[in-house]
Amino acid sequence: MNIKTLNGPSYEIENNYQLKGYKIIAGTDEAGRGPIAGPVVAAAVILDKKNIPDGINDSKKLSEKNRKKLFYEIKKYADVGVGVGDVEKIDNINILQSSLWAMKQAVMHLKEKPDLVLVDGNKDINPQYNSVPIIKGDGVSLSIAASSIIAKVIRDELMVKFSYIFKEYMFEVNKGYPTPKHLLILKKIGPSSIHRLTFKPVIISKANLKN
Repeated sequence: MNIKTLNGPSYEIENNYQLKGYKIIAGTDEAGRGPIAGPVVAAAVILDKKNIPDGINDSKKLSEKNRKKLFYEIKKYADVGVGVGDVEKIDNINILQSSLWAMKQAVMHLKEKPDLVLVDGNKDINPQYNSVPIIKGDGVSLSIAASSIIAKVIRDELMVKFSYIFKEYMFEVNKGYPTPKHLLILKKIGPSSIHRLTFKPVIISKANLKN
C-alpha cells in the first residue's frame, strides 16, 4: 500500500477530505491536450485505500513499461471510468471543453458515484459533482496520478491502432504530438481525418498545400 511516496503524490489530500465527511473520492485527469491528432482521453479512479499499488506517479514521470504495469494493477484494485473526446468534438468545442467533457464522462462511467472529485487543473468538471480543481494534481494526489496513468496508456494504445490505418504519419511513435518529423510529414501530405483541424500546425499545413 502506497499512502505516501517520496517526492511524489500521496493520499494526504484524499485523507483530509475523508475526514471532512467525503467518503468516496475520485481523481480525474486527461491525456492528449497537446497533440495535433487523435482524441483526448480522460480517466477517473476511485482507489481502494487498502490496495494502492506501489509506484503510482504522474504518468509523464513513468516509463512506458512502468505505466503499463501500473495500468493493470490499478484496473485490478480500483474503480475506473474512461471518457473519450474525439477529434470532431475537439474541433467543435475546443480542446479545453473537450477535456472537461471527457473527464465528466469518465466520472459518470465509474461504478460508484463519488462524493467528491479531485480534478487535475484549474477548472471544475461540472456543477453536478462536488469537485475540487488541483493545479498539477497528478504530482500531489494518488487518485489523480492513477487516473493520469489510465488515460495515458489507453490513449497511447488508441494511437498505435490508428497508426495501422494512417501509416504515413507514424502515430505509433509520435502519438499525435507535433514532433519535427510529424510536422514534416504533415507539411508534405497534409492532415488525416484524425488531425485536429483547428490546431495551428494543421491549419498551416492545409494552407501550404493550397498554395
